[in-house]
Order: sequence, then structure tokens, then C-alpha cells
Amino acid sequence: MKKNIIAIIPAYNEEGKIAKIVSGIIKENIISKVIVIDDGSTDNTKIEAENAGATVISHATNCGVGKALRTGFEYALKENFDIIVVMGGDNQDNPSEIIRVIGPILEDNFDFVQGSRYMAGGERVNIPFFRWITTGLYSFIFKLIMRFPISDGTNGFRAFKTSILKNQKINLYQAWLDRYELEPYLFYKVIELNYKITEAPVTKKYPLNKIGFSKMIPFFDWWSIFRPLIYLKLGLKK
Repeated sequence: MKKNIIAIIPAYNEEGKIAKIVSGIIKENIISKVIVIDDGSTDNTKIEAENAGATVISHATNCGVGKALRTGFEYALKENFDIIVVMGGDNQDNPSEIIRVIGPILEDNFDFVQGSRYMAGGERVNIPFFRWITTGLYSFIFKLIMRFPISDGTNGFRAFKTSILKNQKINLYQAWLDRYELEPYLFYKVIELNYKITEAPVTKKYPLNKIGFSKMIPFFDWWSIFRPLIYLKLGLKK
């Protein structure tokens, strides 16, 4: 039976980039629907996404990528999509590789597939040395804490069965998950709950210029991606 697949793209001020990723996804003819969560953008992100063929849900203000993803997940659940693909709105992910992250779900019944730029077959195009070190270090720490063989803990390109979101032991509606915390929280929980998980090789292409390179605030947002590991491991959060 053909699966109903949705691509969810959280986006904040991605003018000049969002249309490329949306049109690229649609061109692959794999995804049933592309939805962009415009998280309070002040530029033409919404218009460009709609013109490229996406359905856009807009937040009045910038709420954070975690809250944007929740909005997308709610839509996927309400509309009964079977599989969710999450990609960035900054055109760093390659739409032609969507088949790589959904393939293990369709063919081998995996529940959750994490894209990896570090495993064999994955690529890191123009990755800055500092980003290579920090993402590699995070993945190493994640693997140690979880005792699970992952090579890329911070890649936002992934796919999973929508049914995972119905598990009452996964609570995405905690206020502390509004920013960058939600993605590592979800990854932690699916491992903890023994879902069938694997990685798939993907490409991450970084811009050569520094303008718009990353919206993460050093130290403050780094703590955002680390604290789910600490809070959950110590039992401070559920």
C-alpha cells in the first residue's frame, strides 16, 4: 500500500533559499505534500515557499524551531500522514536524497531514520572546521550517553513514522523544547523506547559565505542541544 508522506520544513528568514528546497522536493515526486512552517519571518519566506508549491503555516512571531516542528507534526497527525520527512529551509539538504531516509521505513519497516553526513556515503560539502569538530564531538557524546551506534546526532534531515508522535511517553509539548531542544529530545526518546532506528547517508552543503550561515547563538543554543541529553539521563525531565 502506498504511504502518505509529508515533508515538514521549519523556516525563519530563508528568502532566496526556501523556494529551492521546496521545488527540489516536489520535483522528486515522492512526497505527497510539502508544508513550510514560517516561524515569524520578516522577509519573503512565506511568499517564496507558496509560489514554489508548498502549503505554508505562519507563526505571528519567531517561536523557535522546536515549536515550528510541533506545528508541522500536529498538521501531519491531523491529516493522517504515515511518514514525516524533516528537512531544513536553508537549502543545505539535497531533496534527491529523500529516498535514502524513507527507504529503510518503506522497505525494512524501520521506525526512525536519522540522516548522517558522517557515515559511509554521506558528504560534508564546504563544512567549516569548527562545525566539523563541534558536530562530531556532540555525536560522540550522544553515542556514549545512549550506548547506541550513531554517527550524526545533530543532522536535521530525517524521516520517521508519524505513529511515533502518538506515544504518550514522548511529550513534545514541554515549554523547554521550543528551540533546538526538541530534535535531540525526540531522537533520545525513540532510542530509549526501543524503536527500530537506523541512519542513512546524506549530504550537507554549507554556504561559502558567512551571511546566513547559521542562526544558532554560540553557547546559548549549544546548551539547547546538549541539555535534553543531560536532563533525560539524570531523570530531571521526561
